[in-house]
Amino acid sequence: MVITGKKLAEATAGLNEAKRNWQLLDDGDAFATKSSLLQPVIYGDKKAMLKIPVCDEERRGAAVMVCWDGAGVVKVLQHDDSALLMERAMGTNSLRQIVLMGEEDEANKIICSVAAKLHQAPCRQNKDLVPLPIWFRSLEPAAEKHGGTLRRCSEMAAYLLSDPNDIVALHGDIHYDNILHSGKGTWLAIDPKALLGERGFDFANLFCNPTPEIASSPARLEKASAFVAREAGLDFRRLLQWIAAWSGLSAAWMLEDGENPVVPLTVAQNALAQLAKF
Repeated sequence: MVITGKKLAEATAGLNEAKRNWQLLDDGDAFATKSSLLQPVIYGDKKAMLKIPVCDEERRGAAVMVCWDGAGVVKVLQHDDSALLMERAMGTNSLRQIVLMGEEDEANKIICSVAAKLHQAPCRQNKDLVPLPIWFRSLEPAAEKHGGTLRRCSEMAAYLLSDPNDIVALHGDIHYDNILHSGKGTWLAIDPKALLGERGFDFANLFCNPTPEIASSPARLEKASAFVAREAGLDFRRLLQWIAAWSGLSAAWMLEDGENPVVPLTVAQNALAQLAKF
């Protein structure tokens, strides 16, 4: 689903206004996602991407990208309350493809390196960040309604959120398609959710990706989670707890949307099974 109707018309007007204000030249057709209108453009001598957010979540993400200032994310070139102009990542390498070619450790090493840059930046005081307890508010009602694995995930989330450590500005949606090759030898994150909370949370979504088949494998979760914990300097057991909590939240959101949550529930069950070995 993409934006349509009045929202699309308003976003198009904002797109055209930003192009006039910042003297941008079209470098491709505009396209819509469910939360933004985007267009490749030329800004001076730079290839850039113009983004018009249409929801608060995307606007918050734009604000924290400004704070990160190119440290682990695509660099913001211009911004105002309704538009974001970013450098365009031009590389053809893909972390998803690296994983599919059997080199997941290499992809996860890159992700840990990018995440470290984000987490080290002094952005945790940014007023636009959403605290993790608010982000997780759909999980407990879903657990009360459906029970089972969701209840165990909700209990795990409550435990983690009650006593967080290593609190940083979080990307909130790190996975293999949200970190792009710059074309200049570096990897850069896009589309942050702009959250505030424990650093380990930011790695949990990796394990629901990049495909249902890979994500659902117990052996993959055991091997990859141990690697990420070592590479990112995380407590292995606590990372597994975040994987279970996050997967439960993802399942709760899917249930809200009328979708089948089999993949995140399987990931949660695999993480809980690993935790039972401790």
